[in-house]
Amino acid sequence: MRNYATFLVRCGRLAFVGDWRYYTWLGALTAVILLGLNAYAKQFAVGLITTGMSDQVSWGVYIANFTFLVGMAAAAVMLVIPVHIYKNEDLHDLVIIGELFAVSAILMCLCFVTVDLGRPDRFWHLIPWIGIFHFPGSMLSWDVLVLNGYLLLNLHICGYMIYCRYCGRTPSKWFYYPFVFIGIIWAVSIHTVTAFLYVGLGGRPFWNSAVLGPRFIASAFTAGPAFIIIALQVLRHFSTYRVTDKALMTLRSIIQVAMLVNLFLLANEAFNEFYAGGRHIASTRYLFFGLHGHHALVPWIWTAVTFNVISAILFVMKASRRIPVLNITCALAIVGIWIEKGMGMVVPGFIPTPIGEIVDYTPSFNEVLICLGIWAFGFLCFTIFLRMSVPVLQGKVFMARPREAQA
Repeated sequence: MRNYATFLVRCGRLAFVGDWRYYTWLGALTAVILLGLNAYAKQFAVGLITTGMSDQVSWGVYIANFTFLVGMAAAAVMLVIPVHIYKNEDLHDLVIIGELFAVSAILMCLCFVTVDLGRPDRFWHLIPWIGIFHFPGSMLSWDVLVLNGYLLLNLHICGYMIYCRYCGRTPSKWFYYPFVFIGIIWAVSIHTVTAFLYVGLGGRPFWNSAVLGPRFIASAFTAGPAFIIIALQVLRHFSTYRVTDKALMTLRSIIQVAMLVNLFLLANEAFNEFYAGGRHIASTRYLFFGLHGHHALVPWIWTAVTFNVISAILFVMKASRRIPVLNITCALAIVGIWIEKGMGMVVPGFIPTPIGEIVDYTPSFNEVLICLGIWAFGFLCFTIFLRMSVPVLQGKVFMARPREAQA
């Protein structure tokens, strides 16, 4: 226990040690977080009237970011599978980085859910065995369980692996290996349950699709590894941590397949909606072409489709094996899927309303500041996690042996 306490103290000290670039980055993130907190204080005092949401469109950019980040968190499994099932040693230590990113993404998810609540003091109702928890009938109760369970799984796995590296001992497989395979199933479940939250709302025909779950999984396994590719290159550039191009190309291969599957499922959805027609096509028509003079989301979705198609073409071309082209391709995929899974998925489900009202939704400035603050908080957590873990993984920080301590 004493060694573990020393380990935590040393990691805590590492989080606040760095060069001027590190402090500048932390300072910038802290400034954005404070702006977000100030904006949330206004929302807390006045209410959700400070947002662009309304009685007709009750989910907005908060839930859009939540949906996107659940997928980003699930993408950590795309590093776990090659290492623990296919024994790809090039990604061995990178698994820990992926799981640290998953922890950061889940923390952001919880923040977005909290700010979306009109009465955040009622959040305790979502806590199992404490609040009013309608399990198993409510899909929201399942979502709370899988998200918090996935958070605990990743904290246990990466925390134990880093501690073993600090102690210089081989991890006991019985203590972490079962959780690795549980985590693989759990990663798929968190996004599947999130998709079921939408599909289960029978009054919103835009979301009532059997392929929504597979679409969520495919897009998650595209955007998540794409972000990790960029993050690993930033880590490689600003530290001495070794990240091989072969590891990046392995992730590229995963994205290549996932992006093509994502586009195929999107094409299936579009064909089903526009070819069959019917009265339930109104939301899809509003999204892609506008409806009765309302075109708020048309630029968003066509930007997403354009970015996704361009990134898919680049991923299948050899040109994306070059790092600069790969970075651009990953950025296009991330932005395209953020729009598709966010504004292009959440908002159209409410337009038109069941009684035919068309109310456009545009995020307010206060809403945007809160979102930026939460994203900055997530990046701050991820940065600190990396700052604490990378020196341990490199062998620069380790537990002193008795003789070393006396010396």
